[in-house]
Amino acid sequence: MSITTLDGKRFAKMVILGANHLSNNAKMVDALNVFPVPDGDTGTNMNLSMTSGAKEVKNNVSIHIGKVGASLARGLLMGARGNSGVILSQLFRGFSRAIEQKETINAAEFANALEMGVQTAYKAVMKPVEGTILTVAKDAAKRAVAVAKTEKDIIVLMGEVVKEAQASLNRTPDLLPVLKEVGVVDSGGQGLLLVYEGFLAELKGETISEMAVSAPSMNELVNAEHHKSVQSHMSTEDIEFGYCTEFMVKFEEEKTKSNPFSEEKFRNDLSQYGDSLLVISDNDIVKVHIHAEHPGEVLSYGQRYGSLINMKIENMREQHTAILNEDESHQPAAKTPYKEKEKYGIITVAMGSGITDLFKSIGAHAVIEGGQTMNPSTEDFVKAIESVYAENFILLPNNKNIIMAAEQAASVVGGNVIVVPSKTVPQGMTALLAFNPTGELQDNEEAMKEALGNVKTGQITYAVRDTNIDGIDISKDDFMGIADGKIIVTAKEKIQAAKELLEDIISANDEIVTIIYGQDATEEEVNNLVEHLEAKFEDIEVEVHNGNQPLYSFIFSVE
Repeated sequence: MSITTLDGKRFAKMVILGANHLSNNAKMVDALNVFPVPDGDTGTNMNLSMTSGAKEVKNNVSIHIGKVGASLARGLLMGARGNSGVILSQLFRGFSRAIEQKETINAAEFANALEMGVQTAYKAVMKPVEGTILTVAKDAAKRAVAVAKTEKDIIVLMGEVVKEAQASLNRTPDLLPVLKEVGVVDSGGQGLLLVYEGFLAELKGETISEMAVSAPSMNELVNAEHHKSVQSHMSTEDIEFGYCTEFMVKFEEEKTKSNPFSEEKFRNDLSQYGDSLLVISDNDIVKVHIHAEHPGEVLSYGQRYGSLINMKIENMREQHTAILNEDESHQPAAKTPYKEKEKYGIITVAMGSGITDLFKSIGAHAVIEGGQTMNPSTEDFVKAIESVYAENFILLPNNKNIIMAAEQAASVVGGNVIVVPSKTVPQGMTALLAFNPTGELQDNEEAMKEALGNVKTGQITYAVRDTNIDGIDISKDDFMGIADGKIIVTAKEKIQAAKELLEDIISANDEIVTIIYGQDATEEEVNNLVEHLEAKFEDIEVEVHNGNQPLYSFIFSVE
């Protein structure tokens, strides 16, 4: 079999298989990571970056290879994480620019695109270091250009690229002393080789299961006697700049008008704050990766040009210490069993074990503890998202004071994360019941947001002090009946407040009332309330659940 021209559909398949091969071996790449900082996350970051690029390609498959290349570059730019992930994005940014006007390409044009990618990546790095992913990419591209002078078959060409990438990777310890000291090859270079191996496998018609992994032996990854990671060969104190800082600046005209943006000046100015600096600008945004000791100074500088989006700051000293602590057990890390990525991950917020169980029973993948007096942070949402292995995420805050944190988390994480702005537990449950696990994200977003208006929420709680709200005098310890956020009744007795509230919010068209009772509600009170509803509203169906929630004696859902 011979392939002399490459179109967009074939290239898209190459990208997807390359991303999958990297994803399957990300842990191995993590284990090699000692440069520029031994934080053990190169494979994870490259995988997230390439996965973002592949996802964009899947959503925009075209016969036109230039358009597929543009989709790959855009997806990689938006999803690029970590030093090697950002460099990977630049390799394919240059590649895509070389082919952007072409419907198909031949072997020589493919080789030229690889070379253009290398040039773009080197320009993006403030201080390029040899013996890294840059070197592997450069040597492989150089070989491609040489072979393409006489070879027309792209399969043969890609085979030579993989061979030279492997040879270059094996030479990285001779170029970077820290690699030789520890006894490993460069982690970023290994990640790139995996992508190239995926490209070649697709061209040859092979599958992931048939692919041999050009990986170092375990003796190169760990100390066989003590099961120690390669990161243990370095001290946490050797990390000069402790925070891996990544963000984007979305340009704002009023700021750039008085302070015109120059990528070169921007890069030079930021270089004073740390190392491992990468700066990439593209039309209306600039993406930054830097290892800094004071991330706030870097973010403040970026704000001179616009608003900050997709921020991520990681404490690399903490990451390194965590790896060392794991080594202290002298036990190899347990292998994580393979798990297929789910299409959706749903994250919601609740207080009370019963409400948590209710949400999980109707489809929530993770429930963050929180509510009126304990609002979860952006970080809480981000951690919950990271704990769920899914392609798309839907966040249900269930409280108006939590919506902003959820939206900020969606911005920080990036990718396919949406917020359905539920303000109450009943709204969250109704939205979740409207969710279609086989539907598209946009369709689910529309359906779930529309469902928010199909439910009325009632809540019974008590006053902690004397006050007057909306013309209603409220005494300390009075019970208040709240309808969709507004206090409408008060009473000395809990059940009296509950009955008056329900009578106010139930209309002739309503069919179901759900009672979720809290920690301070007794079985007798619940039965009393159910009997009242059945006597007062003959056609109403009543459901009862023990929410075990604090603060609210009762939460009512009326539909």
